[in-house]
Amino acid sequence: MMEIVVVSIFSCTHSCPDLCSCSGAKVVCSQSSLTHFPVDGLPSNTTRLSIQSTKLSNITAGHLSLVPLLNNLQLYHNNLSSLPSDLLKHVPYLNTLDLTGNRLVHLPPNVFSRASLRSLVLKNNLIGKAEAEWFPDNSSLTWLDMSGNHMAGVPAALLHRLPDLETLDLSDNNLQDLQHDALKNLPHLVTLNLAGNKLTSLNPATFAHNLKLSQLFLQQNQLRELPGTLLRGLQRLELLLLDQNQLQQLPSGLLDSRKSSFSVILTGNPWVCDEKIEYLWKWLSTHRQNVFFLEEVTCEAPEALKLRQVVSLTGSELGLDKIKNE
Repeated sequence: MMEIVVVSIFSCTHSCPDLCSCSGAKVVCSQSSLTHFPVDGLPSNTTRLSIQSTKLSNITAGHLSLVPLLNNLQLYHNNLSSLPSDLLKHVPYLNTLDLTGNRLVHLPPNVFSRASLRSLVLKNNLIGKAEAEWFPDNSSLTWLDMSGNHMAGVPAALLHRLPDLETLDLSDNNLQDLQHDALKNLPHLVTLNLAGNKLTSLNPATFAHNLKLSQLFLQQNQLRELPGTLLRGLQRLELLLLDQNQLQQLPSGLLDSRKSSFSVILTGNPWVCDEKIEYLWKWLSTHRQNVFFLEEVTCEAPEALKLRQVVSLTGSELGLDKIKNE
């Protein structure tokens, strides 16, 4: 009788679902022929489960109840179009959930309210609207990636529920504006990616409460001008990307008081090289080492200076001598 028990435990511990590979407490299922959640043979001690590039179209709380010790769940590049609101009911230790590259459009209320999620990736889905009700009032999330969706905006109420957030990626959506207080409750934010959207302007107080911000990605938007106080208080800012916007000049003081390790990219903007660009011209001249692709920061207008490197211009060419003489 004892031998039967031992054999039973041994076989259970070393079981592995078809179309999957198992190593210790990690299970990987990456066969394109997989169409259903791998229920049979899934080790109950699994802590990492990866189902990737399959035809999986359905997952339930019951499925995850088979792996109660799960702390990392990767479900990327499958055919999931919806999630049940109680999905995480039986996985209290789950801290990382990656749903990259599925077909998610709408998510139910409270879908991320259970478990102790620290990292959530919803990248490259079809989500058109983010909802505050997805999360509990004080989520423990530190990493949220919602890039590559179809969102026109992100409600401030959603971000107010994520006070521990350190990394927020909203790039490659359709964001047209950002509520002035949207980031107010994110004092620990270190990395913010807003690249590849349709932002045309930013409120002067947008980042006023994000004093730990180190990396700010604003490239590939439609920003036409920036407030001079936009970066005030961001003493830890190390990297600022402003390339591929519609900026014609920078306001006086915008880049002042940056640390020596600060870097910025300014290429791909239609800089107008007249007296109004004096601040940028002077800053570039004294901070060459802080600018990536400095030689590509060129004039769009006037026609006489088109494609000239801004940093190579003289005060006379910018019309500054004329102003001083008046």
